[in-house]
Amino acid sequence: MSELKATRDAYGDALIELGKKDKNVVVLDADLSESTKTAKFREHFPDRFFNMGIAEQNMIDVAAGLSTCGKIVFTSTFALFATGRPWEQIRNTVAYSNLDVKIAASHSGISVGADGSSHQSLEDIAIMRVIPNMRVIVPCDAPESFKATIEAASIPGPFYIRFGREKVPVITSKNDDFEIGKARVLKDGSDVAIISCGMMVFLSLEAAQMLEKEGINAAVIDMHTIKPIDTKILSQFADKARAVVTAEEHSVIGGLGSAVSEFLSETLPVPVYKIGTRDTFGQSGNPVDLIKKYKMTAGDIAEAARKAVSRK
Repeated sequence: MSELKATRDAYGDALIELGKKDKNVVVLDADLSESTKTAKFREHFPDRFFNMGIAEQNMIDVAAGLSTCGKIVFTSTFALFATGRPWEQIRNTVAYSNLDVKIAASHSGISVGADGSSHQSLEDIAIMRVIPNMRVIVPCDAPESFKATIEAASIPGPFYIRFGREKVPVITSKNDDFEIGKARVLKDGSDVAIISCGMMVFLSLEAAQMLEKEGINAAVIDMHTIKPIDTKILSQFADKARAVVTAEEHSVIGGLGSAVSEFLSETLPVPVYKIGTRDTFGQSGNPVDLIKKYKMTAGDIAEAARKAVSRK
């Protein structure tokens, strides 16, 4: 069994590392620092941590102001509140001026579980990637989350980095290469390409193992950067496999599946099947049960791959 660690924990660890290396790194949180793990930064650098209270719009505006003074600003709360409540401030203040504000949100997706639909953000990738200048990162595990946070701090401009609540299997190594905008091929394959992000990458690897037993050779691609998406990898594997499946813990409208389809429809049209929630809100429940209910299991990914292959 793989080691289990929450991506939000790795985010907290990365903030400490950044704080040690650069005194211009500051962190703002909307009264959820224990949950987002920014409390780790607060313990080490209390003079560079600011609890903004439950006032997300104000938090973004303060972050924007700090960034104009040479600060590298990380803002955190739950994904639904990090993107929905201050969307106008993100668009008009941060992104329009291309300010150095990193929005790092935890508790994304259906796996938030018992907190229910009011906290299960299934739209955040869509509403962030549509904003000009915004880069969108969805790490698949803890080591990748750590590296994504470190790298985002080194690149000027706004970022949205999406973390989860639950512990997920560690499938990458701290020694693996990581580059924003460059996908990672975790398994090569020629019959179908499974392109995933976040916790769905592990399930995609499980699906590939199922398909292997049936003689279907599936590639698994960790598309951790949704924007800018790696068009080179997309072209390469769409051309090789001629069948694609996308898997995300997000609505199939506007997220990874849409980004992949938008590119391929104009360059190399192939069958694309999307795994994710389908124009619906979530509900309260055990994360494992919810993944089953919304047909996002490894078995569901494998079934989508069979359908994609059959249409070649």
